[in-house]
Parts: sequence; structure tokens; C-alpha cells
Amino acid sequence: MSLLTVVICTHDRAGLLERTLDSLDAALRPAAGAELLVIANCCRDGTHALLEARAQRPGGLPLRWLAEPAKGKSHALNLALREVHTPLLAFVDDDQRADPGFLQAIVAAAQAQPEAALICGRLVPDWDGREPAWVHDDGRYRIYPLPVPTFDCGDAGRWITPDIALPSGGNAVVRTEWLARIGPFSTTLGPVGHDLGGSEDSEWFLRALAAGARLWYAPQIVQRHYVDPARLELGFLLQLTRRRTASTVGLPGHGVPPDGVPLWAWRKLAGYAARALLSPGAARRRFFLMRAAAALGEVEGYRRLQRAARPGEHA
Repeated sequence: MSLLTVVICTHDRAGLLERTLDSLDAALRPAAGAELLVIANCCRDGTHALLEARAQRPGGLPLRWLAEPAKGKSHALNLALREVHTPLLAFVDDDQRADPGFLQAIVAAAQAQPEAALICGRLVPDWDGREPAWVHDDGRYRIYPLPVPTFDCGDAGRWITPDIALPSGGNAVVRTEWLARIGPFSTTLGPVGHDLGGSEDSEWFLRALAAGARLWYAPQIVQRHYVDPARLELGFLLQLTRRRTASTVGLPGHGVPPDGVPLWAWRKLAGYAARALLSPGAARRRFFLMRAAAALGEVEGYRRLQRAARPGEHA
């Protein structure tokens, strides 16, 4: 039996998925072995045919794939949790490329840090020159965090806690002996199809850490995240920021306010919106528009919490 299973959940992105699989097949292989498990979540494009062909192709990593008919990434992830039987499970998203040392670095980190129930690595944007210049700004009005998933805690390994950062779900390794203790991903969170839902990974990490799991950052584990130019357009970014922020309200640490949306949330929204309208430069306007979208997401998140707390009230 292999030591490591790499899990990829995918929905109707056969082209990007093939790119991810190519990078894993090209990666240096650990002596203890590695295999791939792909969960095709309600795919209607050529994903099934692609996976069937790759499963039969000689020379690549051993590949097994399953179809999950219930739409939603969390459903696909939970099927994977039930199907992995190796000591290590690595989550990789279908729009990421693994660096050549990815697989070997996972095994090395797991061996070097036996106390780590969870391990994460470095995730960087896969820039190709088509991105707008503002994404590389590092001044006062830079957009951060970047709209492209990124995770970089420096060049040295370290223990990670929630007050430092939480990695994304496609940038994590877990010792499978911990899966029963952590439990499944919440099916009320996360993307459904290609919508802008999220936070299923953050909620799962927080639950794992609350159960006593320790999270180690290993910078030698490197992936590169695909950059979709359409997702760097301002309209999309505002929607993404609003939806993702709304999904974080209600994670551990957020209470349900008894008397409506907190006043400070309305003040924050009004302040950022006013500054966006009055800012003279494009960088400043973009900065405050993004902050206003995040504040609007907070307001929506608190309203959702309140509706959920009142069983007789409907969304």
C-alpha cells in the first residue's frame, strides 16, 4: 500500500484538471509510493472520459476516480474521506499545479514532524503575464489578500495557529488516523458548482485544531494556483469578496447578535462606501470598494445567522 493519497475534487473543469494531473505525474515520487483519487462532482463535460483514459495510461501515478452525484464540493470531499486508506491524505484543487518536489516534500515533512496531524505548504499564484498590473502593487492601497488563493508564511517551517493564518483546503495534508476525530466537511458550506461559496475548509481546520490537531507549515511543499484573468475584473472581485466574507460569519468565534446586525458593521459599511465614492485615484477607489464589499458580506452573514436562529423565519 502507498503511503500517500492525493485527493482532487473537480466539477466541469477537464482542461484545468488535466493540467493538475500532468504536474502530479511529473513530480518526483517518494519511495513509499503515492496514488491519486479524483472525485468528479456532478461533471457534465469531458471529465469522466479524461479520468477513464488516464486511469488506463501507463507510467502515471496510480489513479482511481469516483463520481459524486450530490452537487457541492463538501459532498465530494466527504466521499474522498471515506475512500482513502493510506496513512497520509493530501488535498489538491483542480486549478493548481504541483511543483516537481511536491510529493517528496510531503513525505519528508510528515516524517520530520510526527506530532503534526495536519501539514500545509506554500501556495503561490501561477502568474503568466496576463494579470493586471495592480495585483503586484505593494503600496498602501494594495488589494490583500489577493483574489488568487495564496499562502506563504516564509522560508522556515513553523507551527501554525488560527491567529497566524489558516491554509486553503487545496493546500493541506492530514494523517488519516485523525479523520474520525475531525469528522466530515460541513455540507452547508463550500462552493456548489462554480458559485462563490466557501469556508468549508476553514471550518474543518478550526474543528481539527479544537480537537487537538497540530498544524505544521512546510515551505518546501509548493503549489501554483491558476490565475483566471476574468476573475481579476472588479465586478467579479466585489462579488467574491462579499460572498466569501459572508460565509466566514458564523465560524467559531462569531456570536449571534440578539438585536439585529451590530451597529459597528453598518458603520463600517457606510464608512468604506463613502470613502470609495470620494477617493480621487483608481487604486484608492478599488481598495475601498473591496473593503465595502467585505463589510456588506459581514452584514449579510449576520442577517443569515439571525434568520437561522429564528426557526419560523425564512430567507
